[in-house]
Amino acid sequence: MKNLMKKVKELILVIAGLVLIVPACTNLDEELYSDLDAASFFKTEDEYISALGAAYANFTTMGSHSNIWSTNELSSDELVVPTRGGDWYDGGVLLQVHRHTYTPDNGFVGNAWNALYAGVNTCNRLIYQFKDVAGSEAYTAELRGIRAYWYYLLLDMFGNVPLSIDFEVTESLANSTRQQVYDFVKSELDAVIPVLDPARTSATYGRMTQWAALAIRHKLLLNAEVYTGTAQWAAAEADADAIAAGGFTLEGNYQDNFKIDNSGSNENIFVVPYDKVFAGGFNWVQMTLHYASQNTYSLQAQPWNGYATVEEFYNSYIDPVTNPGTQGTVIKGKSTGTGTTDGRLTNFIKGPQGTDDPAGGEAGDDDGVGLNFTPYINSIWPDACRQCGVRIGKYEYESGGTPYMSNDWVIFRYADILLGKAEADFRLGNNADALAIVNSIRTRAKNLTPFAGPLTADQLLAERGREMYVENVRRQDLIRFGKFNDAWWEKAASAATVNIFPIPKSQMDANSKLTQNPGYN
Repeated sequence: MKNLMKKVKELILVIAGLVLIVPACTNLDEELYSDLDAASFFKTEDEYISALGAAYANFTTMGSHSNIWSTNELSSDELVVPTRGGDWYDGGVLLQVHRHTYTPDNGFVGNAWNALYAGVNTCNRLIYQFKDVAGSEAYTAELRGIRAYWYYLLLDMFGNVPLSIDFEVTESLANSTRQQVYDFVKSELDAVIPVLDPARTSATYGRMTQWAALAIRHKLLLNAEVYTGTAQWAAAEADADAIAAGGFTLEGNYQDNFKIDNSGSNENIFVVPYDKVFAGGFNWVQMTLHYASQNTYSLQAQPWNGYATVEEFYNSYIDPVTNPGTQGTVIKGKSTGTGTTDGRLTNFIKGPQGTDDPAGGEAGDDDGVGLNFTPYINSIWPDACRQCGVRIGKYEYESGGTPYMSNDWVIFRYADILLGKAEADFRLGNNADALAIVNSIRTRAKNLTPFAGPLTADQLLAERGREMYVENVRRQDLIRFGKFNDAWWEKAASAATVNIFPIPKSQMDANSKLTQNPGYN
């Protein structure tokens, strides 16, 4: 069969433009047009896939600026977007996210909410359209799995959110409790996992398979104590074991999971199949690299010089066991991780940017000659050095590339599941088993001495940070380990109320039934 995901990619490009310009809200006042009647429309596999394309188009927000990923990562200790002179102040919204002083009118928070509910609303509409179509049970299960993923993120980020699950209900809804949202997500996943396709083929690549849904449930259970007050470590471990039975393995080369053509990874469980032509939106190359990096990579557009790694987090990659003073070598700005350093230093763009860089640096910039990314950032505001900050290098950048990248953006991969299993073992007192898993991750990273044991919570969190850098899990991990409210660079200690984001002001204004999360005016 012709690669079915190619069809989905091509459809996403067309549909995404329509999906992403429609603001999402929790008041589903949508007119039901007769020409969308399911019985008269869905007749062939192509029509089924065409309809599903709308649900997958919502995922194209994941790798873009000022949305779900940005809000989660910039509120963690991994990333920062310093104000570089006149660049990137943007009304202070980025500083708010980093410093945990976000308010209900913060644009990043609002964008994340809108993107998540856009995904929910699309699934609700399609489930409604599929409900009278004979033989559509598998497609409906797929849509319910996608909707469960969006609600898992809403539960994680906002806590108490409206449960909008019926397309025919058009009135505004009040908040459900976090427990109720958790129960809904869990029950949906329990129902669809046995129905979803377990195949790992070109036809299921990038789609909500049984393995993707198991990964959602594993993560849900791993964080159950945060969400509900009741830990579910044994259940989280059972789902990790179920995923292992699917034949997933660690790639021998960490970087293979993130290269331009990473569709062959046996580690990646669920991805957004981006394509610079058919499914754009993944633009980290623009978001993180310096203006002059256009010359380094022969890019077709000038990058924005924004996202950088917090120095303290970058330094966590120095091997704490064997040589705490070594930082590896650099080839064209990408660390090789040689010697006794962590092989995952390839996550970063650091150091001098090669012989093809502008000899004089950026015109009008007083940062010195030649482009040289340093871990040190002199300030977060108002005049951060324009070259300061090690840049995101996790995904391979294409020489001569466009602002949109063709790497498939990883939502879930097996290393994360293994570390989740290790954490469940650790919490249940099985330290030796947890240590063995963590050391298998360290062994794959190359050049690292195994931890001698017993494993500590700090070691486990640090290893998760090094392995899962910028994979949309760090905020969640810090909360689960009780570290999210700690002080770090340019951030004071914060109150526990900021562990969930405020419901956006626009939603509060539009829906009088909503109650704001505690701690926000």
